[in-house]
Amino acid sequence: MDASTLEAMRTALRGPVIGPQDPAYAQAREVYNAMVDTRPAAVVRCADAADVMAAVDFIRDQGLELAVRGGGHSGAGLCLVDDGVTVDLSPMRWVRVDPATKTARVGGGCQLGDLDHAAHAFELATPGGIMSTTGVAGLTLGGGHGHLTRKYGLTMDNLVDADVVLADGSFVTASEDDHPDLFWALRGGGGNFGIVTSFRFRLHPVHTVGLAVSLWPVDHIHEVLRWYRDFLPQAPEDLNGFFAVLTVPPAPPFPEEIHGHPMCGVVWCWTGDPDGIEQALAPVNDAGVPAFHFSAPMPYPALQGMFDELIPKGLQWYWRGDFFNRITDDAIDVHAKYAENLPTALSTMHLYPVDGAAHRIGPDDTAWAYRDALWSGVIGGIDPDPANAGIVKEWCVDYWEDLHPHSMGGGYVNFMGAGESQDRVRATYRDHYDRLAAIKHTYDPHNLFHANQNIAPAT
Repeated sequence: MDASTLEAMRTALRGPVIGPQDPAYAQAREVYNAMVDTRPAAVVRCADAADVMAAVDFIRDQGLELAVRGGGHSGAGLCLVDDGVTVDLSPMRWVRVDPATKTARVGGGCQLGDLDHAAHAFELATPGGIMSTTGVAGLTLGGGHGHLTRKYGLTMDNLVDADVVLADGSFVTASEDDHPDLFWALRGGGGNFGIVTSFRFRLHPVHTVGLAVSLWPVDHIHEVLRWYRDFLPQAPEDLNGFFAVLTVPPAPPFPEEIHGHPMCGVVWCWTGDPDGIEQALAPVNDAGVPAFHFSAPMPYPALQGMFDELIPKGLQWYWRGDFFNRITDDAIDVHAKYAENLPTALSTMHLYPVDGAAHRIGPDDTAWAYRDALWSGVIGGIDPDPANAGIVKEWCVDYWEDLHPHSMGGGYVNFMGAGESQDRVRATYRDHYDRLAAIKHTYDPHNLFHANQNIAPAT
């Protein structure tokens, strides 16, 4: 981008336009995943929806590449594009809770911690991920699962409406009644259809939840995972628990004698009567007495922020995921093989339950195509040292390739990495893909919004 174009963009917008020569450029192009090293021609920090509209018009009319940043993780780094322009919504970081209607209007640059904090004052919450630094926008547009999913569904299941800037620079509000085709596509179709400047969510009564962590030595993974696959789908929906393999971090609440040990286990969240968590978890011992078990009441925002310091911004990340409707014995053999050979202390695998309330939405009611899945799995190769980037990527890819034949064939779009094939995108949406492509043609016929897990417009 030449200097005159950069200056023209600065004139057109209220928010700062940051170019490669500006002191703030290095920070502006940083993303959560330090494995991403992309150099945009400019980062546009939009002050409001009007700025987003002006930015879209300018970028489109100049024939520039466009990417969108909501303010969160962007694990695949798709919020940046070399020599293009990133429309950065991070200044649009505000939340307004309406306790009378139990809804919250959330700016497109918010992180989950912003929403959790604002809603907690009214003893309310909506389902989100498991880290407060996750961006609300990307999470919602891809689906969104976390501690409250079995009780209250996916994040997108609780979306009431969304304000969207379209490829032609116009502004619409999408809901069940207005632009219902766009609203359908936004719930799971990713960032393909426009830039969402704000979301309105349904909130639910959540304040203090029960946290529990149960861990076993990793060589017990066969027994534990067989027990978990049978127990959790039959458990009360007040109980959510994601399965993990991990190296125990040297931090509370873990005792020193298990620090640095590879383990498998479950992180539990209980939304029922606070005194009922241990009764709900009594069957844990059926998997064998855990080497470590801890439970405590905790404010929901504290639970959401529990992993923030353990996995901060700036690490090397490579991840892949798949959906599962069962955990076979053969799949457990694969998990055991790679769990017993974690390449780094932060590398991990999680299985998130996506049943319960998430199964009460019709299979064709949203773009999310896996209402029959029981778990959304992710394999994450993670390390702070750039020298280990190749090691964690190789472990992740090998693990995924061995496990994929035991999956449902497609994965959660937010767990897809950079450079995955178009076949993988189609598999993610199953027979919803053609409908999404037709809606893409209606709202973005020239594929302006393509820096994502892209759905090409139907021709």
